[in-house]
Amino acid sequence: MKLKLIIASLALAASGIASAQQTLLNASYDVAREFYKDVNAAFVPHYKKTTGKDVKVDQAHGGSSAQARAVADGLDADVVTMNTTTDVEFLAEKGVVAKDWAKRFPDNASPTTSTMLFLTRNGNPKGIKDWDDLVKPGVQVVVVNPKTGGNGRYAYLAAWGYARKKGGSDAQAAEFVAKLYKNVPVLARGGRDATTAFLQRNIGDVLITFESEVVSVDKEFGANKVDVVYPSISIVAENPVAVVERTVAKKGTADLAKAYLNFLYSEEGQEIAAKHNIRPRNQAVLKKYANQFKPLQLFTVQELFGSLGEAQKVHFNDGGQFDKIYTVK
Repeated sequence: MKLKLIIASLALAASGIASAQQTLLNASYDVAREFYKDVNAAFVPHYKKTTGKDVKVDQAHGGSSAQARAVADGLDADVVTMNTTTDVEFLAEKGVVAKDWAKRFPDNASPTTSTMLFLTRNGNPKGIKDWDDLVKPGVQVVVVNPKTGGNGRYAYLAAWGYARKKGGSDAQAAEFVAKLYKNVPVLARGGRDATTAFLQRNIGDVLITFESEVVSVDKEFGANKVDVVYPSISIVAENPVAVVERTVAKKGTADLAKAYLNFLYSEEGQEIAAKHNIRPRNQAVLKKYANQFKPLQLFTVQELFGSLGEAQKVHFNDGGQFDKIYTVK
């Protein structure tokens, strides 16, 4: 009888522990999966140490815009960690995240940034050095569809901004970007899809992608498969984050979600970002990795386009500039 009571007590205690463990789901863009895998591994013991509570963190990855739509359609993510503010704005318009989400955390709720660079095949056989080389005849460029992924939007805006920064008008920038997309054999759905097309399917001579993708490529495909080329001018790509208010209200995970996103701003979180070639906001950490993050002329979206929302309307909405310059092959 005593043995049965002990077993029952242990079972009850185990069920209590299981029910006490909260689960957090992070819906994120596809090329950040390795970064967040390491973030989660560090956050779980950090949360246990600071709160005494157990937590499990799950990940859901895909094209940034596709993930935003999935969350809007009912994916119960507690937080979103995207690569363009327009995807979070979309969720704010749907009432899924707070209207003032950008003010809920420091630096426009963007704990990290990145920029766009080029990956060429080993040895850079086409001699690609800058954006001008991407519009030359015979150069095939792999890039993400700007309608389906933030990676693609930033690549497009970086090319447009390069033409403007070199003294060109908007009309000349449109002409330059049109030439570039004539050299695009196929549009990838997301950043990881673009990398797979370039390295597994051997499509194209150059891949335009986030600076952070370099580490992932080396890990997944081996070192010395690509050459990294920094263009003379590129764009600051902010990585915004937000709490999914709809989900945390239902699950009671608001404090956990905030703690998770705040961890990204901690020195430990910023160090993990730097190790994944994602630019930290913390200036001390950024300085520590100065040799890793090459200096180049950077411009912001606000400087040339007003905001990503405005750029979305002008360039990427149906009938916008992108539709005018790109013909589906």
